[in-house]
Amino acid sequence: MIVGFVVLLGPAGTWITAGLDARYQWSTRIPTLPFATGVAVAALCGALLVWATGANRFFYAVVRIQSHRGQTVVTGGPYRLMRHLGYAGAFAFILATPLILGSWWAVVPAAVTAAITVLRTAPEDRTLQNDLEGYAVYARTVRYKLLPFVW
Repeated sequence: MIVGFVVLLGPAGTWITAGLDARYQWSTRIPTLPFATGVAVAALCGALLVWATGANRFFYAVVRIQSHRGQTVVTGGPYRLMRHLGYAGAFAFILATPLILGSWWAVVPAAVTAAITVLRTAPEDRTLQNDLEGYAVYARTVRYKLLPFVW
């Protein structure tokens, strides 16, 4: 249910809100600097996701222990700094989207989607700690889930 919201309903709500905002001019135009910041953040998020998927051959959109493929804990590359790179990239990308679309009102569904994305990390982290050998030790070593040196 959470995945469906984060992947489908949340983004659709953001896009629809941005479209309605543009059509009915609910909010003022987003200035160039926030727009450019949104584009830069989205590009960095894309790079982060490419780096994360390149460093982790077990990267998957939902938590899934892949014992049949010999899954191990990945501790190199960006995983030295934080544990949930996919969610970190998604979180920032979701928040950058309204800026790129030029809609202040679209921030509302984007913020809800981003918050749910953050909440999604807790059950995944529990599953990995319980079911993936070595992950609990890794989690104690790499304390940051989504933002290095913060959380």
